[in-house]
Amino acid sequence: MEASKSLLKIKQLSLGFTTKKTSYTPILKNIDLEIGKNEILGLVGESGSGKSILSLCILQLLSKQAKIKKGSIQFNNRELLDLPKKEFQNLRGAQIAMIFQEPMSSLNPAMRCGRQVVEILAQHTSLSFKQAQQKTLELFKQVKLPDVERVYRAYPHQISGGQKQRVMIAMAIACKPKLLIADEPTTALDVTVQNEILLLLKEIQQETQMSILFISHDLAVVSKIADRVAVMYRGKILEVNETQTLFKNPQNQYTRALLLSKPRTDVRLKRLPTVEDILQDQLNLAVETREDRQEKHKTIYAQAPLLEAKNLKKVFITKTGLWGSRREFTAVNSVNFKIYAGETLGLVGESGCGKSTLADLILRLTPATSGQVYYKGKEIFSLPKKEQKKLRQKIQLIFQDPFSSLNPRLTIGQAIMEPMLVHGLYKNKAERKDRALYLLNRVGLDQKYFNRFPHEFSGGQRQRIGIARTIAVNPELIICDESVSALDISVQAQVLNLLNELKEDFGFTYLFISHDLSVVKYMADQLLVMNQGKIVERGDPDSIYKNPRKQYTQDLINAMPI
Repeated sequence: MEASKSLLKIKQLSLGFTTKKTSYTPILKNIDLEIGKNEILGLVGESGSGKSILSLCILQLLSKQAKIKKGSIQFNNRELLDLPKKEFQNLRGAQIAMIFQEPMSSLNPAMRCGRQVVEILAQHTSLSFKQAQQKTLELFKQVKLPDVERVYRAYPHQISGGQKQRVMIAMAIACKPKLLIADEPTTALDVTVQNEILLLLKEIQQETQMSILFISHDLAVVSKIADRVAVMYRGKILEVNETQTLFKNPQNQYTRALLLSKPRTDVRLKRLPTVEDILQDQLNLAVETREDRQEKHKTIYAQAPLLEAKNLKKVFITKTGLWGSRREFTAVNSVNFKIYAGETLGLVGESGCGKSTLADLILRLTPATSGQVYYKGKEIFSLPKKEQKKLRQKIQLIFQDPFSSLNPRLTIGQAIMEPMLVHGLYKNKAERKDRALYLLNRVGLDQKYFNRFPHEFSGGQRQRIGIARTIAVNPELIICDESVSALDISVQAQVLNLLNELKEDFGFTYLFISHDLSVVKYMADQLLVMNQGKIVERGDPDSIYKNPRKQYTQDLINAMPI
């Protein structure tokens, strides 16, 4: 690429981290990468490959332990590594903006969503407060947020994961930057909204001539938006090529491995292939037959349900307009379903349809407006406190956002042992530590990580830690709320395989919530489709995928990236 056409040029960048115990651990190794003016460059690779570290290096948001050994980062022919701190602060947000991977940990939990965008506009523009307020509402409409005035007043914890991500996108594009670094910008979004956001980013990019570094684990998403794609692995750029060329004829074996790791919709494999399988020539494409599934389902559905929801309803009170009157919002509307021991029940729907609220009702994290939930025949909403605690041990949750769900001040060993202590499991600390070490090994992490902190791990590793913490109390029913949505395709395959292995080994039952139909189709024994608080379709995942009865379900299938 000609120098005059380059907006961002990275040359021979090498970076590592130093700690009290290690002098230098290399993370980025001789990175050469260019982003042209008015170009979208996709950056793909496994969790821990260095994608996010590279983006943080561009924005100079790394910790003090990060040391740049050599290299250059030029933006508009200005060397960023030599730029004074004050000048860089003016540049960041105005000319280079970023959409972060984990919106819950990026948004200020003590500040209303609208005010966070107004703050960005106040810092980088000359708009008055009223003008910034109006601009924020326009931005919220632009990123397809529902009921924008309600979201403006809401705190981050009061909106869904997908809505939080859209607030982050509104913040990033508020000042129309020259370069937008989008780190997993559609990770938390359902497929239909994902399409809208991709189209939105493309429209903004064409309108403003903005360049985008689009980081994603989803190769299908990258193929829909990127002009060129760079593939990253263990701190190195392995391959850069035009998008269509790379997908049709990948030159590197690792790239070919990534393309094979996504769940297929035509057949159900017994085990998803991973990058390690392919690189080590251990690929196994054994298929689970229809007869295998029927035999398994005979056993599962011959018993009484483990959990049953009857006419479950949740109504929230909201306001219309900034100073408007109160109104009701029905998040879950007369929902009925059953979960059987040993089953994986899939729950799919768009962001804001009520999936996570339904999980909160089952977990008693929010009170139901009406209806009942029975667990092993007992109605759980009227249980005495002592039995409530026992129930919390039996029904556990794997969170959507692995970083914000882990205490940053606790080592992962302490985080895994903490729920054991709360529920009085095992005789002493030594036994709890032995169990924690076993669980670390069981979820595919080295036992030497026991004394490390959450920030020292990649997103995929943190999700494994979250799974270890969840299963530490020996639950029976696990609610997986978008538990693989933040993971790249290869690590997603590893975690889905892990969940299935743990289900077989420990006898777990899953309520598997996701916006990704291909993942739910692979995992689920039965499927529920949710829209506007109601279950609109239910049945065998393969049958629903082939012949959906509702147009809403067909729209979800049509929106799936291929």
